[in-house]
Amino acid sequence: MTTLTTPLAERVRPQSLADVVGQTHLLGGSAPLGRMITNGHLPSLILHGEAGIGKTTLARLLAHAVGREFHLLSALDLTVKELRELIDGGNGSKNGLDFGPPVIFIDEIHRFNKAQQDALLGAVESGKITLIGATTENPSFSINNALLSRCQVYRLNPLTTDELVQILKNALAKDKFLQGIQVQGELGKIAYLASGDARKALNLLEIACQNTDGNTLTIDDELIENIAQTVLAHYDKAGDMHYDIISAFIKSVRGSDADAAIYWLARMLTAGEDPAFIARRLVILASEDIGLANPNAILIADTALRSVQSIGMPEARIILAQATVYLTTSAKSNSTYHAINDALAFVKNDNSPVPLHLRNGVTKLMQAQGYGANYIYPHDYPHHYHPQQYLPDHLIGKRFYEFADNQKEQASFAFIHWLKSQN
Repeated sequence: MTTLTTPLAERVRPQSLADVVGQTHLLGGSAPLGRMITNGHLPSLILHGEAGIGKTTLARLLAHAVGREFHLLSALDLTVKELRELIDGGNGSKNGLDFGPPVIFIDEIHRFNKAQQDALLGAVESGKITLIGATTENPSFSINNALLSRCQVYRLNPLTTDELVQILKNALAKDKFLQGIQVQGELGKIAYLASGDARKALNLLEIACQNTDGNTLTIDDELIENIAQTVLAHYDKAGDMHYDIISAFIKSVRGSDADAAIYWLARMLTAGEDPAFIARRLVILASEDIGLANPNAILIADTALRSVQSIGMPEARIILAQATVYLTTSAKSNSTYHAINDALAFVKNDNSPVPLHLRNGVTKLMQAQGYGANYIYPHDYPHHYHPQQYLPDHLIGKRFYEFADNQKEQASFAFIHWLKSQN
């Protein structure tokens, strides 16, 4: 029985695939899941995507569309014993259904340990059950390869603001507790706060409606500010979002977009990301992506790291913002990144001896063997330079470092060219 205490997201859950808003890349007539349903075929699946975008609903509707018995389980409290009992007892004929193996839906399947995942292998492989797993984590890292190879993996997209607005409109029209409420203002403002999460959007709408006077919902800045306080940052420091946002942040800095970099920095700080983690990534970037184009970049980044560690939040946000903007607006070069990588790859198959004149002849015996003989001390010559061989014989002329086309490295190139021309 549906009551007002039942969350709105549950009250307006779609009852057929036709009611689903979004995921057209999977559900359209020629899309993968659409074709499966048309053919009456439902294989084992892994549905991968953020929270609140319809994984559970979609699994239930897929099972219903092919007339299968549906079992909804949670990886949080399911034991291997209970799982095996369910598998052994499933025959697909409960409630008069006899159109194939039962569908076992496991929410947060990434939380299953290896033993729990292994318990599913035989039943999935033999076709005794159809498994649908839902995960917010990347399946490549969170699900055993053996189980993953037996399932088809589909990525669900976050819902767009327009799709969320449509879901909100459907709720206002169909939910008996919300019917009759007149909306003044833009539902898009509520949808925007939900960050692609339908469940969150519906929860926010319900909160807003509960705080209205009469039958009119006025969506203004005051309302948005009030309900925004209930929004939890859409960020999981142990999951994909952690890696996705730091990736977006680093790529924005590398791409010289200060506004985007500051935005992603704010997203991380709001979500409670460790400021030292952000600062460490900036130190890496300063060397990898800026390098010799601006040697001060790594000094700024390293100072920011030490300052963040000693000061902490909330003041650390200013330090991180300053370092972020400095690195973002700096000239870029990855010449030394390529140089060391090329050299590391080369020396895996090279163990050339050090030329004798470069060796350190610290004993009379070593000196007698030619260690250090004929070495030229550069400081004894004008401009502190004199040409001599520094690479092994067969590598003379080999280049690992190439001067990049930025002002500082081109200045260094010009200096080295001039220096060599003096001899």
